Amino acid sequence: MRTSIATVSLSGSLTEKLTAASSAGFDGVEIFENDLLASPLTPEEIRARAADLGLTIDLYQPMRDIEAVPPQEFERNLRRAEHKFRLMNRLGTDTVLVCSSVSPLAADDDALAAEQLHRLAALAQEHGVRVAYEALAWGRHVSTYDHAWRIVEAAGHPALGTCLDSFHILARGSDPKGIEDIPGEKIFFLQLADAPLMAMDVLQWSRHYRCFPGQGGLDVTGLVRHVINAGYTGPLSLEVFNDVFRQADAGPTAVDAQRSLVLLQEAAGIAAPPASVEPTGVAFAELTTPDAGAVSDLLGALGLRRTARHRSKPVELWQAGAARVLVTTDPVRHRDGLALAALGLESPDPAAAAARAESLLAPVLPRRRAPEDAPLDAVAAPDGVEIFFCATDREGLPNWREDFAPLPEAPLPDAPLPAGRCGEPGPAAPLRIDHLALTQPWHQFDEAALFHRTVLGLRPQESVDVADPYGLLRSRAVTNGDGSVRIALGIGAGPADDAGRAQHIALATDDVVAAARAFRKAGGRALPVPPNYYDDLAARFEFAPGEAETYRELGILYDRDEHGVFRHFYTETVGRVFFELVQRDGGYRGYGAQNAPVRLAAQHALRPGRR
Repeated sequence: MRTSIATVSLSGSLTEKLTAASSAGFDGVEIFENDLLASPLTPEEIRARAADLGLTIDLYQPMRDIEAVPPQEFERNLRRAEHKFRLMNRLGTDTVLVCSSVSPLAADDDALAAEQLHRLAALAQEHGVRVAYEALAWGRHVSTYDHAWRIVEAAGHPALGTCLDSFHILARGSDPKGIEDIPGEKIFFLQLADAPLMAMDVLQWSRHYRCFPGQGGLDVTGLVRHVINAGYTGPLSLEVFNDVFRQADAGPTAVDAQRSLVLLQEAAGIAAPPASVEPTGVAFAELTTPDAGAVSDLLGALGLRRTARHRSKPVELWQAGAARVLVTTDPVRHRDGLALAALGLESPDPAAAAARAESLLAPVLPRRRAPEDAPLDAVAAPDGVEIFFCATDREGLPNWREDFAPLPEAPLPDAPLPAGRCGEPGPAAPLRIDHLALTQPWHQFDEAALFHRTVLGLRPQESVDVADPYGLLRSRAVTNGDGSVRIALGIGAGPADDAGRAQHIALATDDVVAAARAFRKAGGRALPVPPNYYDDLAARFEFAPGEAETYRELGILYDRDEHGVFRHFYTETVGRVFFELVQRDGGYRGYGAQNAPVRLAAQHALRPGRR
């Protein structure tokens, strides 16, 4: 189906909004009146600009407080409407949105509303315009879609139809099944928005917290199925009022918007992009650094060993068991210190995973590679982390490990490795990457959650709020079916606090106590944990004699759920990256969220200027 987006959903000038919508692949736009009024371009110039970009202008909106008003007020409304109809002719659009009245002058009189809307539609028809009447969820007397349809039906004018808005319908809890009783040709327009489920005034909810389909908790897909069953053939159009979107760059927001419509059409059975391919594991995490010295010491203390070097690039492979970390030295691009740059995901079908990602508008990344290098497909996540689709050691498929030459002093790649320079026994060594935690730019959290769920084929967990010294931070994990891929997405502190966008890699071990001892003996710097934490821990849980004291000594944190026990400790942050060593026993499924406030406070205390 054709896709459209309301200009109010994007930031910037009207010209910037049109450009962003076109670049993202939209077919048309809704022109929001305030955007036109603030534009230096004439309506004719806006029309030409949209046409040059391949966009139709599908709707002009909104006209407010028109119907069920006293006669003199309605005559004034008709004069106002006629001016808008002439303006629409200049813009080259033929449908206007009329919202149900919120005016204190409006009467609770459906017959009067129908009569006046009939007259409005007759005037619109003289100018080649159609009127799409929409029920606002907070309308003074008309607040549901079925009520609006009864008035349109009673008015009985061919130039009058209804506009359906998913937010206004679903936010009031209306049953969208009744949409199928509306003739498709009388549904003049469909506006779509999702929203998180919130207990608040519906007007404030609508004005500030709407989001793109799939990013909230409303059943937008089900509503669209009902609209299609009714016979609607117009565009799927997004109308999203969101404070964050209106401050973010219009280009990425428009791409995220278009992606949501592709996924919506897939879920509703309207379109069939390439099928989702769930990853089966983590092949590697890649760090970039201007100086490999500090990270080499850290990785060595954690129990990883440098095993191989890339044949043509300044990249080293550090490994312990199935835990693989690539370290790329690039003093020009990464002057700000250590950062997580890329993630390799094992895929049962890398080509199909890449095709899926490309169909969902994930930026496909060009790669600088020598002719003999493995041809790996990669896309960019919203936060800039590169995602590689890998088939490590799979016969007949490109294998990234063949790009690396083993170091003479290194053990075989899959041989058991000691835990660190101190020679601790094998159980202390990392076994695999347990999970990664990626803090997103403050305006891209919902986009990132949708990307990881739909582009990468991961399953979202419940969103949680985590307390930090300056408020609450949102976090949401996405995983594959067996938990071999776990990514915890968090939201940054604010638009000006990019330094707070920490990333971390959690490594699984069979013995976190031995790993913590080995780490400290090898000179590793663990995150200091306040003594008050351990006093509280002893009050919440019963431990074997000396167990709690060991945790206090080594800076190990502890959590328990209905499935098992979680023990973990953190390193200090280097650049933007810190590590965590974790031990899961008995099927523990979480990430130690109970301990996150302590970790966040300790990290804040160590930031420059806070010691």
